[in-house]
Amino acid sequence: MDKSINFSSLFKKANIFSLVIFSISVFFIIFKGLNYGIDFKGGTLIELRAENNINISDIRSSLMKMNLGDVNVKEFGKRGDYLIKIEKSNENNQNFISDLKSNIKKGIGEEVSFRRVEKVGPKVSGELLQSGLIAIMLSLAAMLFYIWIRFEWQFSVGSIIALFHDVIITVGIFSILSFEINLSIIAAVLTIVGYSMNDTVVIYDRIRENLSKFSKLNINEIADLSINETLSRTIITSVTTLLALFSIFILGGEILKGFSFAMILGVIIGTYSSIFVASPILKYFKVSYKTMQKEEEKIVP
Repeated sequence: MDKSINFSSLFKKANIFSLVIFSISVFFIIFKGLNYGIDFKGGTLIELRAENNINISDIRSSLMKMNLGDVNVKEFGKRGDYLIKIEKSNENNQNFISDLKSNIKKGIGEEVSFRRVEKVGPKVSGELLQSGLIAIMLSLAAMLFYIWIRFEWQFSVGSIIALFHDVIITVGIFSILSFEINLSIIAAVLTIVGYSMNDTVVIYDRIRENLSKFSKLNINEIADLSINETLSRTIITSVTTLLALFSIFILGGEILKGFSFAMILGVIIGTYSSIFVASPILKYFKVSYKTMQKEEEKIVP
């Protein structure tokens, strides 16, 4: 039996570290909040391209005259591309977008092309936020149900704690850095849930198998053996996924930066939690070959 890395000796330190980071994330989410994008807050998003390089201040000043509330203008992608975010969408004004375009053209004094215009009202944005939260909660519930059937209840609780750990820390980092939360980030979070669960199930499956093979070993020794046996698979999967995500983050442009960053965080945190969060929980529940047999006896009379 070859145990090249003694992971169990790091469980306690890793759990303290996770608890601290988790608490910080919860603190920022509650007291600082999240920087919701137009998808959830409502407003207007405009992407324009100018043939000649223009000052951001000229664009902003032309929009401020329209009393649009909070206006954010920044360079976007290539030289001459700009992204404009406006707090108000003025659903009641049918000519709002056309008035907006004409005011921008007059204020800049340059020929510009509008590559994208998106308008989201407050009612729609509220429904999108609600739907996004429901999607996350349903996915967590479905994962809980699957693990409960696939493994014993101790494994199910461990996997759900690891999932909450991954999601809260990822969202917490977005809160700390004030990164925008939009629909693509919700998609990234749902993907993270699936990725983390997949990694956890692989380790749990090996732990359960080794509990039957080596009934005299304690759960720490079983966890070390199982993690080492699946370590090459975990590393290869994580590294290849990260290579693709870093390529998207660097080359994918501004639109995909938030999504790819959330995915990068999720893969790193998910890989960590599968080893240092999900596995130690089995120790706290005192999982052993005997407890597994008792659980099986309850299911099969």
